[in-house]
Formats: sequence, structure tokens, C-alpha cells
Amino acid sequence: MSRTIQNGDEISVHYTGRLEDGEIFDSSQGRAPLTFTVGSGRLIKGFDDAVIGMIVGEKKTVTLSPADGYGEREEDLFVDLRKKYIPEDMDLEVGMVVELSDGGQNRVPALVQEIHDDFVRMDLNHYLAGKVLIFDIEIIRIA
Repeated sequence: MSRTIQNGDEISVHYTGRLEDGEIFDSSQGRAPLTFTVGSGRLIKGFDDAVIGMIVGEKKTVTLSPADGYGEREEDLFVDLRKKYIPEDMDLEVGMVVELSDGGQNRVPALVQEIHDDFVRMDLNHYLAGKVLIFDIEIIRIA
């Protein structure tokens, strides 16, 4: 009998992640498999949970709600940044992703949501927040 995956196992998988409309947002195809420790918190909860009980060679498709993916979109992650803090030579456009700094070492991607005369509204939510995610998963190895 084949060994099933449990929390704490190091495994390697091939995967393709797509949205409900079929758009692929990430895939290991054409690359080395993704290797991680199940339950370590390195991956989203729904993906971690989905591989438990699988065996080497098994394939499955799972659909994850936002709660099991990147969470719901949060209104408090929309921030208004005064234009005086934006470099004058930076040509912002709605839909553009820029990198913000918290003043320290941390960098955060932000989506330009709205541009006004004296401020820019930025969305700091993860770009997959609020979305249903569909993953095709194939188990390659259990260490």
C-alpha cells in the first residue's frame, strides 16, 4: 500500500492554478516541481489541506473558496497616498502595480486604484484575494 501524505511530510508536486474563467495565474509546468513541507504555512491553507491523504502519482482538481486561498478583499487595505510622497517622474496609471515601502525593509505591491488631484488610492490586497481558485495537483514525491 502506498504511503499517504500527512502534515510534516516534505513533498513535491506539479500544479496549475487558474481562476473560474480559466485564466492560469501560476503553474509549475515546464519547471521543477514545487517542493514544500505540508502544514508549514508556506502555502495557502486550501492547497496544504488538499494534498493530505494523497499518494505519489495521484492527481486531483480542487476548488478553493477565498477563505482557503488569499482571503476576502479587505476595505482597510485600500490606502490613500498623498501625491507629495510620489516621485514627480513616476507616471502612474490606474491598474498599474507599484511597490511601496513601509519606511523599513518591507516592500508591498500596491495596485493603483484611483488617481485624484492630491492623492492616489492604492489597493494593498493580494491580487488573488476574493477569488475562487482552482488547482490541478499531481503528487510527484513524498520524502
